Amino acid sequence: MTVVETRERICHNPSGISPPFPAIFAMEYAIGIYKPFGCHVENLELCVQKSREESIEMSFKSREEAPASGECNGVEYVGVDVDEGAAPPSVVNSKKVSVVPLVFLIFYEVSGGPFGIEDSVKAAGPLLALLGFLIFPFIWSIPEALVTAEMGTMFPENGGYVVWVSSALGPYWGFQLGWMKWFSGVIDNALYPILFLDYLKSTVPALSSGLPRIAVALALIVVLTYLNYRGLTIVGWTAVLLGLFSILPFLVMGLVSIRKLKPSRWLVVEKDVDWSLFLTTLFWNLNYWDSISTIAGEVKNPKNTIPIALFCALILVVRGYFFPLLIGTGALPLHPELWKAGYFSDVAKTIGGIWLSWWIAGAAAASNMGMFLAEMSSDSFQLLGMAERGMLPSFFAKRSRYGTPLVGILFSTSGVLLLLWMSFEDTIAAENFLYCFGMVLEFIAFVRLRIKYPAASRPYKIPLGTIGSILMCIPPTMVICVMVVLSPLKVKVVSLIAFIFGLLLWPFLRCAERKKWLKFSVSSHLPELHGENAENINVPLVDILT
Repeated sequence: MTVVETRERICHNPSGISPPFPAIFAMEYAIGIYKPFGCHVENLELCVQKSREESIEMSFKSREEAPASGECNGVEYVGVDVDEGAAPPSVVNSKKVSVVPLVFLIFYEVSGGPFGIEDSVKAAGPLLALLGFLIFPFIWSIPEALVTAEMGTMFPENGGYVVWVSSALGPYWGFQLGWMKWFSGVIDNALYPILFLDYLKSTVPALSSGLPRIAVALALIVVLTYLNYRGLTIVGWTAVLLGLFSILPFLVMGLVSIRKLKPSRWLVVEKDVDWSLFLTTLFWNLNYWDSISTIAGEVKNPKNTIPIALFCALILVVRGYFFPLLIGTGALPLHPELWKAGYFSDVAKTIGGIWLSWWIAGAAAASNMGMFLAEMSSDSFQLLGMAERGMLPSFFAKRSRYGTPLVGILFSTSGVLLLLWMSFEDTIAAENFLYCFGMVLEFIAFVRLRIKYPAASRPYKIPLGTIGSILMCIPPTMVICVMVVLSPLKVKVVSLIAFIFGLLLWPFLRCAERKKWLKFSVSSHLPELHGENAENINVPLVDILT
C-alpha cells in the first residue's frame, strides 16, 4: 500500500471524528513525503511529539468540523500529486490561464506589435534598426525571459519577482523591488490611453484635443478596468482576439508589398546616429518579460506553461518587429524625419490604399488596449501577491467574486489617472530608469540563489550551468548601466524621489503593523518565506524548501 493510499484510508474516517492529521504528517515526514515548514531532520523527534499532542487535541473536535471523506485540508505536500498552481481556498473554483492566452498576455506586456518602433529608423536608419531588433533580444530579452522562466517556475505564485528577491535578499529589498516595478508599470500604463487616441485622431480629428479627447480617454480606462475586474481569463482571451487583429494587417501588407521591395534600402545608415533615442526605443520595446511572473498563481500548471508561453511569445515579438520594419523600409524611399509614432499607417496607405491604412490605425488602437489590459493585470496581481506575503495591508489581498484583485485594480487605475499628464518622452525615460533598478535586484537575486542553493528544486533550469547563467546576466547588466547614464537629469531626479519614497514607505508600513493601524497577514496557503519563529527570521524560502 502506498503512502498516499494509507493517508486516504486514514482520512476516510467513518466515525466522523477528526483524524489525527499531525500524526500522519509526522509519519510522512519520516519517509520524506511531507515537509512541514520549520521542521528539520534534527528536530524530527520534537515534531513527532508535537504532532501527537495536536492529534489528541484534534480528536475532541465535533463531527461537524471533520473534513469530508477523503479530504485532508489546509496542508501542503511536497512530491505527491501536488497541483503546483494551487490557488488559495477563496478562489479554488476560478479558471486558470492556459498557454494560448498567456502567450498573448506576454506579447502585450512586452510588445503589442510594431507600434512605437518607428523612432528606431529615425534615430539610426534602416540597417541599424533591423539589426537592433535582431541582436538586442539576444543581449536583453532572452536572458530576461530565461531568468523569468527559471524563477517563475521555482516560485509559482502571485507577486512573482517580489517573492524571488524576498527569498534571496530578504523582504525589505523585495518590497523595494515591488514598489519600483509597480510604479514603473503604472507609468507605462498611463501611456496607452494617450497612444490609443493619437492613432485614431487622424481618422477622427475631434480626438486631437479638448473635452472629446478627455472623455474618450476616461471612458476607455473605465471599460478596460472593468474587463480586468471580470477575470483574468476574460483578459487573456480578449488579448488573443486583439493580438490577431493587430498582427493580421501586417501579414496582408507584406503580401501586397512584395513587388515594391528594394533590398538596397535596407543598407542605409544615418550619418548622425541618435544613440540615446535608438537604445531607448529598443529597450522600451523589448523589456517587461518578467511582468508575467506576477500572475503565476493564476496560471494552469505554471511549471510547464510559463516556459512554453515565454518561448512562443519571444518568437512572436521578434517577428512582429522585424518583418514590419523590413516591409516599411524596403517598400518606400527613406525619409527618416517621417518615421515617428503612427507612420505605419502612412506606409500602409502608400502600399495598399486607404483601407489598409485604416486597418493599421485600428490595429494600433487595439494594441494599446491589449497592452493596458495586460499591464493592469500584472500590476494589480503584484499588489495582491505582496499583500498575501504581508508586505502590504490585507485589504490589497481582497478578491472580487471573479477572483480578481479588487483593491489592486482600483489602486493601479488611480495611479494611471494621476500620471496621464506626463509627456511621452518623459514617461518612457522615467519607466525605463525605474525598471532598470528593479532588474538589477532581480539579477542579483537570481545569481545568489544559483550560487547558494544549486540543489534547490527548479522545474525549469537554464541549461547553461551556474557559471554560464551568471555570465549570461553580464550583457543585460551593462545595458542597464548605459540606460541609466543616458537618462535625462529631470528623469533621474524624479526617479530618485520615487526611490527615496519607497525606502521611507517600508518602515512606515512596519510601524503601522506594530501599532495595529493597519492589518497585515500572510496567507495560509503560501509556504513560509522566513521560517515560523524569530530564530528563523532570516532563513530564505529555499532553505526551507530544500
